[in-house]
Amino acid sequence: MSLALTKMWISFAAMGFMFLSIVLIYLSRYKLKMRFLRILTAFVAYGLMIYSGIIIFIIVFSGPTIE
Repeated sequence: MSLALTKMWISFAAMGFMFLSIVLIYLSRYKLKMRFLRILTAFVAYGLMIYSGIIIFIIVFSGPTIE
């Protein structure tokens, strides 16, 4: 698999992390009643959002792939 395709799949994974973090934030704010679960899901969601932002930042600023 080429470098460009690898970058594409990594960026798709980062977008999936972003979608998952949106779902987890929605759950923690509106659906969960237990305080511990709300804090845990919010912590995981914000962690995924930060992690995906770092991945996208690296992918975008690593430049184009020339093969």
